Amino acid sequence: MMTAVTMIPLMGGVALAVDYAELIRERQETLNALDAAGIATAQQIVGGATDAEAKAYAKTFFEANLKHVLPANTTLTVTLPNNNAGGGTLVLEAALKYQPYFLPAAVALLGGTPGQTNVNFSARSEIRLKNTLEVSLVLDNSGSMAELGHGSNQVRFDLLKSAAKQLVDQLSGQAQLMKQISKPVQFSLVPFAASVNIGSANKDAAWMDQDGISPIQHENFDWTTMTQGNSPWPQRYVEKVGSIWYARGTDWDPTQKDKPLTRFSLYKWMQRISACSSTDSSGNCRSNATYTYAPIASWSGCVESRPYPYNIQDTAPSTSTPATLFVPMFAPDETDYTDGYSRPANNNWHLDVTSGTDNPTRQKYMPKYFNYGNKVTPAYGNNAGPNTSCSTTAITPLTDVSTSAGATTVKNAIDAMVDVGATNVPEGMAWGWRALSSTAPFTEGRPETQRGNDKVLIVLTDGANTYYTPDSVSAQSYSGTYYRSGGNDLSGNKAIYSALGYLAYGSQTKPFGSTYTYGRPFLGTSTSVSKSDYSNANYTKAMSEHLATLCDNAKAANIIVMTIALDLDSTNTAEAAQMNALKTCSSDSRFRKDPTDPSKPLKLFWNSTGASLSDDFKEIGNELSNLRIVS
Repeated sequence: MMTAVTMIPLMGGVALAVDYAELIRERQETLNALDAAGIATAQQIVGGATDAEAKAYAKTFFEANLKHVLPANTTLTVTLPNNNAGGGTLVLEAALKYQPYFLPAAVALLGGTPGQTNVNFSARSEIRLKNTLEVSLVLDNSGSMAELGHGSNQVRFDLLKSAAKQLVDQLSGQAQLMKQISKPVQFSLVPFAASVNIGSANKDAAWMDQDGISPIQHENFDWTTMTQGNSPWPQRYVEKVGSIWYARGTDWDPTQKDKPLTRFSLYKWMQRISACSSTDSSGNCRSNATYTYAPIASWSGCVESRPYPYNIQDTAPSTSTPATLFVPMFAPDETDYTDGYSRPANNNWHLDVTSGTDNPTRQKYMPKYFNYGNKVTPAYGNNAGPNTSCSTTAITPLTDVSTSAGATTVKNAIDAMVDVGATNVPEGMAWGWRALSSTAPFTEGRPETQRGNDKVLIVLTDGANTYYTPDSVSAQSYSGTYYRSGGNDLSGNKAIYSALGYLAYGSQTKPFGSTYTYGRPFLGTSTSVSKSDYSNANYTKAMSEHLATLCDNAKAANIIVMTIALDLDSTNTAEAAQMNALKTCSSDSRFRKDPTDPSKPLKLFWNSTGASLSDDFKEIGNELSNLRIVS
């Protein structure tokens, strides 16, 4: 009898143990099946499954993995990642009804309430689809891209355009399957040469220097020469208040009078005679003729490189830090004088109106820009006159290529690129980063803190960074015997004008005060870069230092950097250095190992030739595709 009495609690304990063990097993099986179904269903979504197909697949996969759990005792709820931020998440929730073997004690002890015949519990699995990409194509548009690609009978530029469009098509095809995700893959295009064109439509943007407060806004301009009584506009003069130059006098248009003067002011108020009713035998407009006026040039959209360190950062522009604002490029008119070899200045595009013989003064003398002349003259366009060194097409902001219209927009922009100019890789890469950014000047990028999104910079160049001295490139046509020696540098600029300005400023006030006696290319460089060596090789060294720091900054901001050296010669010292710099700049692959050392990740660097470029871009496409797998 005692044994029987003792057996009752013992058997009860055994019963509870059995129920508890079974509950734990069924719960774990349900969780495992839920997780497995989540990952599998996410892969189906990535593959383009419809809403109904994804939900049906999730249910089938979940129930097939339940093993000891009766599907009838479960309820599965699937929430698809339609338009969820950050690429979206797939949420699977399962409810399980467990029916204990021994009631009612088991129900109470296992978490139920009196009167229940089963124990209910729920589980949740959330799968983030790591399948959104923002890719910036930073492509060399310099003049050397017109050369034949190594191992190919096509020019490099044509090979590049074909390979880049192939990459867009590859990723676009995958993106179009992503019916659950908003903007799964976006591309931007940043053509670069000596400068970068951000688009003239951004003229009035708040991040452009609208008040003339940037320290580089008035480089090469001496507004003090615009004094009252000056010819040809006696009442068109200026006054400096604080750091801003204001237009004063009745000869200014009412829309400019008493407003800040900037480079935009020059583009607007530099006028020419576009037509006149009668001319003399020399083509001069007669004094009694009827005149029509028009601007000498319109801003083509290129901007100056910001002063160090903002040239190699993605710091958002702000009026509280004027050096972060962007300034339109304006190539100053250089002296009319020729040197002893009859060489003109490289960028003499307007008639000087001062009689002084000081060439730096002639270059920065402001009244000349307001001289209409007396002949009908055409306007200057891209890469000419004040737009000298602005040779590229404008940036294409991030564009959704999951639509055929978006993919076509990007591919048309690739086709529209032109190959002319020097090579400024740091400027191109900096703008590629800005195109990916969520902050101004381009704001199409997702927030940097958003999970499930990768920002990728793809940088391609076919040469070392170049910045030219005045005598290293051909000047305007002239009849001297030393035409291969380039143009003169009577103004002491030490460089051809482009996005980094000049290397020296003659006798004018330095834009950064007395601390610096040299131009922007040398700012922030190490002691290994001589600040008095005005040679192409030293300029390349300075730009390469900027590139190295820029690469580190971008990667520290979680930008994935892929670099391509196209047709660079390892036996050429400058090109070998550029190849090494590009490889060092690149990020590590997340998926592939270095075949020479399997313990290390493979660098995302391609040493391409014209013959291999298409295949290398396919490899890049595969790398980008891997970034879109489910995490």
